[in-house]
Amino acid sequence: MSECGGRGGSGGSSSSSSDDAEEEGGGGPAGSGSLSPAPAGASSADRFRRGLRGAFLMARRRPELLCGAVALGCALLLALKFTCSRAKDVIIPAKPPVSFFSSRSPVLDLFQGQLDYAEHIRQDSEVVLLFFYAPWCGQSMAARAEIEQAASQLSDQVLFVAINCWWNQGKCRKQKHFFYFPVIYLYHRSFGPIEYKGPISAVYIEKFVRRVMKPLLYIPSQSELLDFLSNYEPGVLGYFEFSGSPQPPGYLTFFTSALHSLKKDYLGTVRFGVITNKHLAKLVSLVHSGSVYLHRHFNTSLVFPREVINYTAENIYKWALENQETLLRWLQPHGGKSILLNNELKKGPALFLFIPFNPLAESHPLINEITEVALEYNNCHGDQVVERLLQHLRRVDAPVFKSLASEPPTQLLDLPLIMASPCCNTVVLPQWHAISRTHNVCELCVTQSSVSVPQCSFLEVAGALDSFYLKEQAFYHVASDSMLCSNFLSFYSPFSYYTACCRTMDRSVTGFLDSEPDVFKSPNIEFSSLEKECEVDTPGSVPHIEENKHVFPEVDMNSTNFTGLSCRTNKTLNLYLLDSNLFWLYAERLGAPSTTRVKEFATIVDVKEESHYILDPKQALMKFTLESFIQNFSVLYSPLKRHLIGSDSAQFPSQHLITEVTTDTFWKVVLQKQDVLLLYYAQWCGFCPALNHVFIQLARLLPTDTFTVARIDVSQNDLPWEFMADRLPTVLFFPCNRKDLSVKYPEDLPITLPNLLRFILHHSDPASVPQNLANPPTKECLQSEAVLQQGHISHLEREIQKLRAEISTLQRAQMQVEAQLSSARRDEHRLLQQQQTLEKQHSLLQLHSEQMQALYEQKTRELEEVARKLQELADASENLLTENTWLKILVATMERKLEGKDGAENLTPPEEAHSEHPEPSGPPRLPGSTPPPANISSPLVDERSNENRTD
Repeated sequence: MSECGGRGGSGGSSSSSSDDAEEEGGGGPAGSGSLSPAPAGASSADRFRRGLRGAFLMARRRPELLCGAVALGCALLLALKFTCSRAKDVIIPAKPPVSFFSSRSPVLDLFQGQLDYAEHIRQDSEVVLLFFYAPWCGQSMAARAEIEQAASQLSDQVLFVAINCWWNQGKCRKQKHFFYFPVIYLYHRSFGPIEYKGPISAVYIEKFVRRVMKPLLYIPSQSELLDFLSNYEPGVLGYFEFSGSPQPPGYLTFFTSALHSLKKDYLGTVRFGVITNKHLAKLVSLVHSGSVYLHRHFNTSLVFPREVINYTAENIYKWALENQETLLRWLQPHGGKSILLNNELKKGPALFLFIPFNPLAESHPLINEITEVALEYNNCHGDQVVERLLQHLRRVDAPVFKSLASEPPTQLLDLPLIMASPCCNTVVLPQWHAISRTHNVCELCVTQSSVSVPQCSFLEVAGALDSFYLKEQAFYHVASDSMLCSNFLSFYSPFSYYTACCRTMDRSVTGFLDSEPDVFKSPNIEFSSLEKECEVDTPGSVPHIEENKHVFPEVDMNSTNFTGLSCRTNKTLNLYLLDSNLFWLYAERLGAPSTTRVKEFATIVDVKEESHYILDPKQALMKFTLESFIQNFSVLYSPLKRHLIGSDSAQFPSQHLITEVTTDTFWKVVLQKQDVLLLYYAQWCGFCPALNHVFIQLARLLPTDTFTVARIDVSQNDLPWEFMADRLPTVLFFPCNRKDLSVKYPEDLPITLPNLLRFILHHSDPASVPQNLANPPTKECLQSEAVLQQGHISHLEREIQKLRAEISTLQRAQMQVEAQLSSARRDEHRLLQQQQTLEKQHSLLQLHSEQMQALYEQKTRELEEVARKLQELADASENLLTENTWLKILVATMERKLEGKDGAENLTPPEEAHSEHPEPSGPPRLPGSTPPPANISSPLVDERSNENRTD
């Protein structure tokens, strides 16, 4: 059966049969007909090789597929490369650091953060300054020049090292974790670090470095001892005898305590000195070597209790810090919004003294005067030690004293001596006062006829002032150059009487007064002739205690004693110093002029009273002006005027219907001889802008020559307490010639134009004014007043006519506007219909768009389905091509085998061939089939040979 099958098949069938045989048992020997499977590893390898061969053949037959595959692969590679490059880390690595200081600078710059090298060279130097900086820090850049300037002065004694503590690869960044830059550390041999936190200024840095270099001040003589003790800063003295040993016991501990003081307090407020002379040591009650003395001006000075507290550097500094006595204190606020001043102001009234200060100067005359004022101000018990120090500050030759140690206070003077010296106060009468026509200055004294109190009392002074105000008409005399005195009894005490001596000052003295601030000068006001005739003298205001008593040398001023004033008043001042070279911004905020040649300024701030006072900038800051300033603040009826801060009046133009009032122009506007209506408002007041149109209409109605409408922004302008308002908006009315009878607009009445007119007419009516019986108005004055009222009425009638004309014009305009509104409504209706039509069209178009979108999605799905089927056909075609190729290969193989068989049969005898009948290795042929022709097999053989060569 198999043999027949092998001979009778046609070429196509035999080729197909050979392919099937190779598919099933291609691994067996030729002609065996075996169907046993090949091993698994060989089968997978063969399949891989066959796949590669098939792909190669396909590419050879269809080169366009190969080009497409190559192009697709290149596109994938480019896209992958682009995506990976975008995903890379784009942070630029930090640039290597560069030198922060120049190569010629005396500062050693370790710009790579070599902290270990800085520690190494620090061991070889006595004093080292380490400047830690960050190259990007603005403060570090600003401090660079200051550090270089200080280094140029001290480079031969101090090693200046700058370290870049921001470079991330440096050891400084890894070991130090600073929260701010720059940071300045100082080391004195092995002691440190001492951090400097003062102003970044070359002179301050140099001063601090010199303090670290020499923390102890050597005192060899009595004069230098007085300089040390009279200083405003607390002083600590140590007595050590160097005759026995080069380093006495306890000296190194005392030296270290001075360094501890600088480490804890960068201002260096506690000063440390050394005495080696036992005679000088006895003056401060130091007998034994190693004793430590803390000097205090007013309280008892102390000696360090070595029996109670261990003698260590830390204990010495803590003991001095806890028991120190502060006379003056330096303030160095950080930045423009420091809370340091706020914390100090909570302690009570404060006197701030802004002075130009040079820390490197050997002497400070102005600070010595301020120290003298502070010593006298706080010397309540007349201490002899303080008096000797004051004599030294005044450079007065004083006898050599035996001891500066604390002594029992001297006994007070006898009471009769105190009673013999009366209490006096100088009273300056303002220029608008009635008495000022005759007298300018009065000396008011309290004379006691019996022993009642040991010293002058504020109650007595207050009673004298009250009595003087009540009896001031008794001093109205004709002008005279002589001094006129009068006595009157006190209604507080029958044993006391008052004496008031008044005199007129000369022109020479008044000329000197012109340089002082015109605090008592009324504004220059021009009145009309009609108003001058009807002017009535108003009651005089309260006179004030003299503020500048040194101006009047002819009046005896020795009755007022400044010594110990802090204990005789309930407004004791705390004194503070500020360097005007660094903190002038604070002085300008407190009232100092921004443009001044000498930056000296004094101000008293009292937070409890919500006020502050300034010393006249025209006066020089010296001892007697400062004492006068403090005295005037301390008296019961202070003559000091509260400093008011206001807006610049130059920024408001004067040609407006409503006058804008500021602090400087308040008195000029309110006290003018006109009726004044003043509106209080603020920018944050939401109801105030709603009244602007009402006041504009009011200003247009009333005549500007007799009436003023004004307003003031109370959030930007301070006013005296009696003119402040507790709510906004507030309206005050100041009638002409009756400014003391100002009236407040009722709070429950709406602020409208008719209400304001009724309010003004009611309170400006002369009939509502109480008649002055002493000075009744004359007939001419009444007639003039009637003429003036008639003029006002006619002016109002004219204004009413104007308003009626404006009303008719507004009515015609209203009709025109209504016609335009009706036309606009018709247009609006037409546009509404068009809008509805367009909306319908829009809905139809939207529905059509949705249908088109659905159709588009349907066609897209159909196209995707067709594309999928085409892809399947293409895949099937490729598979058929591959199978066809394999079939051709199998047919060629079978033909080669058949040719080999035919050659063998030709060589064997015919008989043997007919007897044996061998079975062919190929597929069986059917009976009667003929072998494939030679012309068909030869092309297959050639193709197979070509394929073998290609493989």
